[in-house]
Amino acid sequence: MDIKTNKIDNANAKITGTIPNAEIEANVEKIAKQLAKTTAISGFRKGKVPVSAVKKQYGERLIQDAEAEALRDLLNQGLDEMGIASDTLIGEPQIAKFDKGETAIEVEVKVALRPEIELGDYASLVPDFKKPRIMTKEINERIEELAEAQAELIDVEEDRALIEGDTAVIDFEGAVDKEVFEGGTAENFALRLGSGQFIPGFEDQVVGMKKGEEKIIKVTFPDNYGGEKLAGKDAEFKVTIKGIQTKEKVIIDDALAKKMLPGEEEANLEMLQSKVKEQILTEKLSKLYNDELKPTLLETLVDKTELALPEFVVEQEMDMALNKKAGEMKEDELNELKENADKVKALRESLRDDAARSVKATFIIDALAKKEDVQIEEQEVMQTIYYEAMQMGQDPQAAYKHYQESGYLPAIQMAMVEDKVLSKLLNAKLEK
Repeated sequence: MDIKTNKIDNANAKITGTIPNAEIEANVEKIAKQLAKTTAISGFRKGKVPVSAVKKQYGERLIQDAEAEALRDLLNQGLDEMGIASDTLIGEPQIAKFDKGETAIEVEVKVALRPEIELGDYASLVPDFKKPRIMTKEINERIEELAEAQAELIDVEEDRALIEGDTAVIDFEGAVDKEVFEGGTAENFALRLGSGQFIPGFEDQVVGMKKGEEKIIKVTFPDNYGGEKLAGKDAEFKVTIKGIQTKEKVIIDDALAKKMLPGEEEANLEMLQSKVKEQILTEKLSKLYNDELKPTLLETLVDKTELALPEFVVEQEMDMALNKKAGEMKEDELNELKENADKVKALRESLRDDAARSVKATFIIDALAKKEDVQIEEQEVMQTIYYEAMQMGQDPQAAYKHYQESGYLPAIQMAMVEDKVLSKLLNAKLEK
């Protein structure tokens, strides 16, 4: 077996060689002899099967197994010559050439390696930023919002008109072209004015009405309204005000604090203000981190870190990006693409730079996670998926199973690792 090796860089290597046909034949003979000791063939006792019978029974499969064994030997020998440990390989070796000739097989194997990354002083790449300031006015407004959300609705007894913020208890009947439509009728419906719960323009026309008053409200359904029969149509609603309700006025004091902090024995207004301040700070930091600092930091890390990338990993990323782009195309665009191979090739190639940056970012985050001892366990991934599913009113177990069967869990886990690593670096900068 003649072998040549070429370690292109610290992420890619190539092994070329020739496997003599005599070696394949020798492997066939060896494998056939081994099978003869264990296989069962009709007409022969187990362990007494002639090698010739094994060859006749398994024929092409023996040749395939013999070639696979020779290929493994070539790969292992090539890796040994380059001093590459098999556990540093990424994915399966790529067979770029396997040409069978009269006397030998010409072989070319490409292997991808986990690149070595010199992170350097990565902490210095974290952008400077200041902790968001929280004003007293923001804290008070948030407490008022929370208090109002907990306040009970009370009936308005005085004879007055509805104002924004009131809850109107109404009977209504909606019609399009004088025909009442399905779902357009209700009695004693509680509508908070200003909530945007109804069709645009409806609530504005309820403002100013009084208890017992009846009115025809004219509106137009939006063009993108869910029901096709109603989208873009003019409608009339006969509305009767059955009652007016408003939120009970809540006094912001220690008693409110005790109600809003049930787990705190020493709860008071000062403690409530402190906790609300922490909540607002967390929200502002999260927005600052996610909208500005994390994308900026990741871009900087990618720009400032030098490393070779495994070619086939970049190619895989390009394929995924191409499939995603195709999924966003209209039918006529897809058909045009299917009929033009050169256009497909050009489109795919246009995705190379972004794909390379994405792969590079993944390796950098992986290296940083090891350096910073950041880990995300499968249980944490499951909890995150469950929580998000419940927030969206979905079945958590079904959502997790869908991601699992679709093969998305590693990507979700990697995204969580990235988020945690970048947050840790930013938090360290914040604490200085």
